[in-house]
Amino acid sequence: MNINKSLLPLVNPISKDNPVIVQVLGICSALAVTAKLEPALVMTISVTAVLALANVIISLLRNTIPTSIRIIVQLVVVAALVVIVDQVLKAYTYEVSKALSVFIGLIITNCIIMGRLEAFAMSNRPWQAFLDGIGNGIGYGVILIIVAFFRELLGSGTLFGCQVIPQWCYDHGYQNNGMMILPPMALITVACIIWVHRAKNKDLQEK
Repeated sequence: MNINKSLLPLVNPISKDNPVIVQVLGICSALAVTAKLEPALVMTISVTAVLALANVIISLLRNTIPTSIRIIVQLVVVAALVVIVDQVLKAYTYEVSKALSVFIGLIITNCIIMGRLEAFAMSNRPWQAFLDGIGNGIGYGVILIIVAFFRELLGSGTLFGCQVIPQWCYDHGYQNNGMMILPPMALITVACIIWVHRAKNKDLQEK
């Protein structure tokens, strides 16, 4: 029982308390970086790394941070981690870094990260804060990857840039749905995921 309880910060955000489809946080990323799978995956890894490390750092410092400047301290920690992530991406995956453009920098203001730092890391031990960061990062990433999968497949006929819809389909009249790569379709796809999730979790439905 203790083991199960200790793993709740890791497990709950993946489905039951997902930051995107339950808490409705991080929607901007879902609209901006999910036209292709590769940038969605890189954004997932980046946000998860920043969130997990920031959670641990803030948890370690929580008893020494004056209440009046806690938000500033949190922003400084997140900003430093984002700069590191940005430089690593530019060094090893420059093309993806260019595709993500300003969105890596905007991780600093990602409401999921600031929300978890304030709501969880400031009042929990480092290990639990680490699990919470990983769980919320994965929960965020699962939605991004699902949305990107359908948008790239139906909008471009590719996955990770590789053609997956056979040429004979195009020869027989199949056409990619250009609307899928437009931002509004990301929102509609997220709405469909929310609908399915709420249908399976009756306790989340509004009375």
